[in-house]
Amino acid sequence: MKVLIVDDDALVAQSLSTILSVEDDVEVVGLGRSGPEAIEKYRELKPDILLMDIQMPGGDGLSAAERILAGDVAARIVFLTTFSDDEYIVRALRMGSRGYLIKQDVAQIAPALRSVMAGVCVLEGEVLERSATMGLSARPEPDGPQGRPLRGTVFAALTDREYEVVEAVAEGLDNAEVAARLFMSEGTVRNHISSILAKLGLRNRTQVAVMYYRSAQAG
Repeated sequence: MKVLIVDDDALVAQSLSTILSVEDDVEVVGLGRSGPEAIEKYRELKPDILLMDIQMPGGDGLSAAERILAGDVAARIVFLTTFSDDEYIVRALRMGSRGYLIKQDVAQIAPALRSVMAGVCVLEGEVLERSATMGLSARPEPDGPQGRPLRGTVFAALTDREYEVVEAVAEGLDNAEVAARLFMSEGTVRNHISSILAKLGLRNRTQVAVMYYRSAQAG
């Protein structure tokens, strides 16, 4: 696999290149230090996988990934970062990235990239720890008449109304916005979310969104 590495820390980028280059099936085709450089080098080098940091002074990785995916929906982008921030994770999944890895566990990078090449979306850190109990490998049913994914088996325990709340939460709506969209009170929204968390064994609405997008990507 051809890998492009983008990280504003030149030492980190070179270290990653050294680590991955010893693998027989990995060729590091280039290094970059910012989001704009990632966009430019991706177009120039056409790597199989773009391994990229998120927070970079010259232009963040999430914005760069959005631009790359807008032009190439098949792009395999894997984020490698020290930040396991929920907002970053959800945004990364929503845009269609193929992975979110934590820098501390560098030994797992090459195996993770192989999984991405095989079509698997890989997560690491706290989100990965939760994935085993979240049923994220469940595949959603075919699209419904409005083009929205029907409820996969991972959400089978939810009522239709609860699943509508899940979809709204996955779009990033707050309780007031969910209430306005679904014509219910904020108190009812809170009750639905409490029920959803209990049924799915989750701790917060961010994990609900992660489950939703992982389920969709599995399809």
